Amino acid sequence: MSSAPEGMVVTLEAGDGFIFSAYRVEPRNEPRGGVVILQEIFGVNPHIRKVADTYARAGYLAIAPALYDRVAPGAELGYSPADTQKGLELRARCDLAATMNDIQAAIDDAAWAGKVAVVGYCWGGQLAWRAAHAASDLSAAVMYYGGGVDALGDLTPQCPVLGHFGERDAHIPVDRVLPLQTRYAHLVNIKIYPADHGFNCEARASYDADAAQLAQQRTLAFLDKHLADDA
Repeated sequence: MSSAPEGMVVTLEAGDGFIFSAYRVEPRNEPRGGVVILQEIFGVNPHIRKVADTYARAGYLAIAPALYDRVAPGAELGYSPADTQKGLELRARCDLAATMNDIQAAIDDAAWAGKVAVVGYCWGGQLAWRAAHAASDLSAAVMYYGGGVDALGDLTPQCPVLGHFGERDAHIPVDRVLPLQTRYAHLVNIKIYPADHGFNCEARASYDADAAQLAQQRTLAFLDKHLADDA
């Protein structure tokens, strides 16, 4: 991967006229497509910005919408128990329809770069599944340990979906997630890792370097397949 330029904070306008911020970073060369990064409950914090930088280094336009701006503009949290509690409170205050409007605005903003995918983590993983069902002009979706997706099986995906889950994740039993792959075998591919919840985040105690690297490799291959011009 080549080096990426520094990202910048930009403003986007949702379909209902709400103005909110997003972290955007462009690749050094012609983009291979757009990737919308959907945050954990901790906001667009240093980890999420680093994730966006990683996709820019891989050649994609990356944009991470600040999905808390409607309830707590500029909120970004760490990973302490207090931060987790605050994140849960902020998530509970978010209106789902408004959040999906903001995600759609980010997808629309990224469309100049070509085909667009969403990549979501934790809460963002669930939102990635919802986007695969309801968002317009979306070519692929990736969900990392998306909480609650097992209860959303009736939301039929309209684009290919790749899922990454940890077998030691007490929050999301894998036996409740794998039926999504069975139900939508033509679109959904679920990968299971010997890891815990949050295994992709190096700032968390549950970080697993091997699982994170393998999931990243699989994600980049998936994006290369579904965002290519002839895909």
